[in-house]
Amino acid sequence: MTLQIKNVTKRFGDKVAVDDLSMTVAPGEVMGLIGQNGAGKTTSFRMILDFIQAEQGTITWDGEKITQKTKQLIGFLPEERGLYQKMTVEDQIMYFAELHGMKRSDARIKVAEWMKRVEVIGKPTDKVQTLSKGNAQKVQFIATLIHEPKFLILDEPFTGLDPVNTEILRNEIKKSRDNGAAVIFSNHNMSDVELLSDNLLMLKDGKTILNGTVQDIRESYGRTRIYLEDGVSDDDLLAISGVKSVTKQGGGRSIKLVNAEVGREIFQKVALKGYVQAFVQAPPSLDEIFRMEVAEKDAEKVDIVRDEQVERLIGGNK
Repeated sequence: MTLQIKNVTKRFGDKVAVDDLSMTVAPGEVMGLIGQNGAGKTTSFRMILDFIQAEQGTITWDGEKITQKTKQLIGFLPEERGLYQKMTVEDQIMYFAELHGMKRSDARIKVAEWMKRVEVIGKPTDKVQTLSKGNAQKVQFIATLIHEPKFLILDEPFTGLDPVNTEILRNEIKKSRDNGAAVIFSNHNMSDVELLSDNLLMLKDGKTILNGTVQDIRESYGRTRIYLEDGVSDDDLLAISGVKSVTKQGGGRSIKLVNAEVGREIFQKVALKGYVQAFVQAPPSLDEIFRMEVAEKDAEKVDIVRDEQVERLIGGNK
């Protein structure tokens, strides 16, 4: 079952929250939806779930409008967590499972299995309010996936988790994907997005500014980053035309290039000794691209405001 969003726009008064959004998420694929706070991600999720209505465009799943019946096949983990603190873990998860059509007896069996799979510290009979924040988050994650949804919407699923527990949940998302679920995944940590996503869509002020496979998007920026472990001095590297910067990174250095071709000259220089400990030329990371896009767009806004202020000043002095 494929989710298809075509030319969807949503306004709140004079503000355009989502502007002409289009995306397709097929079974067995993970779509990373990224953007700053207020970019339109949560609004997009709410329109998909029919919580709010779009002014224009269509949202379909398997060619049909999403109905209450099809919602039972969806697993939604909102950014705002919503567990009933005085319920037991078991009752909490079974409650959500029954809402999605599972039999209570089947859900009860699955609860213990899932708690073991994602390593929840606690017992099914413990009250939610006794759990740590991380374990409570795992419980809500279980409640989202226990009914084996065909379509997953995950809004910041790893917030507050350490790397080990993040990896546990990431692996469960991959299992759902491998079992044929379509997944939309939002996260502020670009490393997590890059590790998990097949395709990527970036929103800025409701507009789509990046859309494609993660690798294609990265490659479109050129292989302008080099990681180097070698004895050549920073000054010698900076003397090469086209080298923008050299900074320490771990046991080596990160080199930013004006264009990918500069990498050949750097390699020839460091290879004169006959042995290079490490030389990797790659596109910018997703985190760098995110920062570049945000900074570039914000800089454009500053320039527009500055130009308008200058025009008003000149006009007032005439």
